Amino acid sequence: MTKSNHDADVAFIQALAELLRENDLTELQVKREYGEDDSLNVRVSRHQAQQVVTQVAAPQPQVAASPAQTAAPAAEPAAEAPADPANDPGAVTSPMVGTVYMQAEPGAPSFVKVGQQVSEGDTLLIVEAMKTMNHIPAPRAGTVKRILVDDGSAVEFGAPLVILE
Repeated sequence: MTKSNHDADVAFIQALAELLRENDLTELQVKREYGEDDSLNVRVSRHQAQQVVTQVAAPQPQVAASPAQTAAPAAEPAAEAPADPANDPGAVTSPMVGTVYMQAEPGAPSFVKVGQQVSEGDTLLIVEAMKTMNHIPAPRAGTVKRILVDDGSAVEFGAPLVILE
């Protein structure tokens, strides 16, 4: 493998690590095919404010990047609230991996706001998965206490979206 391919792979891995951090994901896995017997498998995961990058190249294992190269950007102090919102009894969690949208279309009003009363079945937000817009309904009536996601952000299965009181 040439030096330019190696540099491109390192830049690709660093971009994946940045994507992981920016979207607050815990894991991302990608496979690049360069040819019939040449591929790059990259798995980037984060466990407790630490990123670990594992790279395996089929014919050229010397391409592997050390975790120290890509873990440096993630060494920021975690400024999280003391209580985990996922453990809140009023948490509404994501039923799928996707992208969150707070309104039906750009420029439209948001489905919900903090302090708003909702009825069971009211749409809280939309999670787009595989080009399908999935309306996430309120599981029960209540008041929106917190909105834990931003419009356009990526969410994982089971991630808390909204806290209802």
